[in-house]
Amino acid sequence: MKLSQFKIDIPEELIAQHPAQERDEARMMVVKRSTGEIEHKMFKDIVDYFDDGDVMVLNNTRVFPARLYGNKEKTGARIEVFLLRELNRESRLWDVLVDPARKIRIGNKLYFGEDDSLVAEVIDNTTSRGRTLRFLFDGPYEDFKRTVYELGETPLPKYITRPVEPEDEERYQTIFADVEGAVAAPTGGLHFSRNLMKRLELKGVDYTKLTLHTGLGTFRPVEVEDLTKHKMDSEEMIIPETCTQRVNEAIANKKRVCAVGTTVMRAIETSVSTDGFLKPFDGWTNKFIFPPYEFSIANSMITNFHASESTLLMMVSAFGGYDLIREAYETAIKEKYRFYAYGDALLIID
Repeated sequence: MKLSQFKIDIPEELIAQHPAQERDEARMMVVKRSTGEIEHKMFKDIVDYFDDGDVMVLNNTRVFPARLYGNKEKTGARIEVFLLRELNRESRLWDVLVDPARKIRIGNKLYFGEDDSLVAEVIDNTTSRGRTLRFLFDGPYEDFKRTVYELGETPLPKYITRPVEPEDEERYQTIFADVEGAVAAPTGGLHFSRNLMKRLELKGVDYTKLTLHTGLGTFRPVEVEDLTKHKMDSEEMIIPETCTQRVNEAIANKKRVCAVGTTVMRAIETSVSTDGFLKPFDGWTNKFIFPPYEFSIANSMITNFHASESTLLMMVSAFGGYDLIREAYETAIKEKYRFYAYGDALLIID
């Protein structure tokens, strides 16, 4: 398929700037693949669609405060530094993006905090905006990490145009996030509240967790019309044995296996055995899913409403069917559903 086939005109006023007041009170569109039926519900109504023995696969990655603001030495120019990943713990080396990048060269020093409590030196250019920084910090690693996190802020996506608020620290995080490493939240899981998870448990629905550390590649635009030529950024992922056992038991018993979010779907489709079961995995994935695609593990999916021409929209279209998902998005716009990370939910089932 072609990039232009995924162009959707999403009104700016539908891009959610805040989450729903209560996690499970976002709206939820339910799309049934077998009949093409579309229903309008609240997310807490999801308990009506799952039963005893069904399994929900969750991504337990935790977002860290990845966005820092510093000043360039001598000129004092304000520079945004977005931490992508730690390269070397002992040397305090980090892979980052800087903005504006044209001002930042190898050898430059950046100062962070009102009292310049943290200093970093640029030691390499990696891409047009990418740099490798060495943080100059002599204390213990725990003190260094604490300092970085105190100075950093919740890395809300740029389409959320308001300033970061204290509540974002908790709301831009799933309630089951416990393995740190993401710079973007797995948004399909943001709608779960503790009360809702307990209600699902009482129906016999099981949960299992994997880890996929969402990177900024999630937001990188596709720049080629021929989708076969697009390359996804690699993301670190771990599927433990406990996860594979629960998922494979559900498959064997012909129960629902629900991928909670596009990150989970990418992860489980990365590690499939030849007989259609899930295998343990510890490594990196750059899997790109777009129509047509034959899914092996999940038969239901929870996600949000994604950006036009995004890889996320392409994956959802592959799972739900291109024409049906197109109709669902047109309906969502007409019914004024809220889009993107803090927006409403989409449940796709058979």
